[in-house]
This record gives sequence, structure tokens and C-alpha cells, in this order.
Amino acid sequence: MLPRVLSKKDFAPFVQALMGGTSVVGPVAKENKFVFAELDSVADLRMDYPITLLSPKKYVFPQVEALLRYKMGDTVQLEPVVEAPPRVMLGVHPCDIAAIWLLDTIFAGKQTDPNYAARRSQAVIIGLDCNKPCDEYQFCLDMGSLPHRQGADLFLTDLGDRYFVEVLTPRGKEVLDRATRAAQPAAGPDLAARQDVEEQKARAFHRKLPFDVKYLPEILDESYDSLIWEAIGRRCFSCGSCNLTCPTCYCFDVQDVVGLSLGEATRVRRWDSCQLVDFAEVAGGENFRKRRSDRLRHRFFRKGKYILEDYGRMGCVGCGRCDRVCVAKISSVETYNQIAGSR
Repeated sequence: MLPRVLSKKDFAPFVQALMGGTSVVGPVAKENKFVFAELDSVADLRMDYPITLLSPKKYVFPQVEALLRYKMGDTVQLEPVVEAPPRVMLGVHPCDIAAIWLLDTIFAGKQTDPNYAARRSQAVIIGLDCNKPCDEYQFCLDMGSLPHRQGADLFLTDLGDRYFVEVLTPRGKEVLDRATRAAQPAAGPDLAARQDVEEQKARAFHRKLPFDVKYLPEILDESYDSLIWEAIGRRCFSCGSCNLTCPTCYCFDVQDVVGLSLGEATRVRRWDSCQLVDFAEVAGGENFRKRRSDRLRHRFFRKGKYILEDYGRMGCVGCGRCDRVCVAKISSVETYNQIAGSR
């Protein structure tokens, strides 16, 4: 589909029109950080944000959600719970689009999760390109997510006084046409301006890994018994912050929350973390990853090897959120470089 351009002066009315018909979430300021939140006003939207604390994953895979409710008596009455309101996710960066694209494969592939699939089918994603690195922690260029588009419906590139709009899906075209008549077909000067932005990006982003990530599974495999994991593991607090901020982590726990009457209950799914000490504990008290170093190694293997082998896509998008929140200052880039250098 042909690209369009939308003037900055027409962008606020476009967002306002979106908000008039559905829930719109986008980046907003929260003290000195940024978060994805439902927009109450167009003025709250910050399209100049570097990166958010949590990814917009939470809108298709919530931190806590009810899966079913049931009543117990002479018979058990089950009521599946699927909450999937229509929603526009606005201003999503390429790394987070790549993460949702991976979750689509995991949750809506051969074994479909009905709750995820319902929410995803109701979500329109409007991406926003990164014209410069968000900060020193990102390594999206290395992980291949910087140019990512697949999974988005529309994709915006900031050209200064206007947005270059890539129309990626029929649903994206429908949303754009319904919300504004101001989007014009992209002309030669618009295409040239976008090319200038791409060239500026090429100068702004730099690789941080000395190897192609296609070799990462092999590098990790050879490092399995390395003492590096023990050394880094001694620094780890096993707090789970890396997992909880990661846009591709999808492990969860399921609990039955029983009412005081013992006659009704709700089955709830919550995000979980493989870095917590009891994550791999089973009946009888056996724990397959009792040591911090084992849990740390497992997380890196998940991101750089296991998910790739299972789903054909890298489990890390290089957003750097795990490094930003790590109280022990454990760096993914430094860890990958250490194990590569120890071969």
C-alpha cells in the first residue's frame, strides 16, 4: 500500500479522532520516566519519548488477568473470562513491535491462547521509528529489531514538520482513512526526506557486539560450563526485575483465588520470573535451578538460544530494559561479549 504523509498540525486531530471511537494507549511522562498509559488528552501524548519503563506487551498479555470463574456446589459451573476491548497502541517503537510479533508466534501460533488471541485481534498497532538511540543501554541494531515493521498496522517516521506514514495492513488503512482526511500520498520530497532520516540513523546507531547474532546460539552453547556464569551470578539478587521489564518474557503462574464462602473462585494468571528462587521448584522440594548462576544462565540461554530454536526468532530485541533496571548493573551486552571473548 502506498505511503502517506501527515502534517504535525493534523496529527493531534487524528489522535483525537482515534480517541473518540476506542481506547488509545500511548507514551506519557511519569515524573522523569515514560510509560504506556491510556490517553485522557492528546496533550499527554509524548511522541518524543526515548523508551518506556514497561513495554506495551501488558495490553495484550496483562500482568494479572482472570482466565475463568467457577462456582462449586452439587455441580461445578465454569465461566471462561476473556476481556478484549478494542484498543489502539500508538507510538510503539520497533523493538516493542518485534517483541509483540514474537508473542504472536508463541501465543497465537499452533497452540492458540484464546485470551491473548482475542486481545491481539482487537489491537491496532501504530509504530513510531527511532531516529536516534534511546540511550546507552540499547543494542537493537545488533539484535535486528531496529528496522522491524511486521506486526504493526501503521508505522510513522518523524520528518520534522510531518510524519511519513507507512500503511502496512488493510486494517491500518481503514483506521487512517476513518480518523483523518488530511493524510496525503507521499511525494518525491517526502521519500527523499525519509531517506535522509535513514542515512542519519545509520550514522547514529552503532553495533555493540563483535559478532553476528546468528552465531549467538553456538557461542552460548560453548559457554554452558563457563565460570563466567558463576562470577556474574554472584552479583545477581534474583529480584526478577529483568524478566518483569522484558518485552518478550512470557512465563506465567496460575493460581486459584477462592472466595471466603469457599463456594466460588477465580483462576488467575500472573507474570512470573525464572530468576526467582522457587520458579523451578517442584513437588518434594527439588529445585532444578537452585543456584543464582544457573537461573541467570538460563535467562541468557532463553533469550539467545532456546526461543530461537523453538520459534525461529531471537528472544531478545535489544531494548536494554533489563540492563536499565538491574540493581546489580549486570549488562547483557557485556555478558555476551565476555562469553564470546572466552571461547
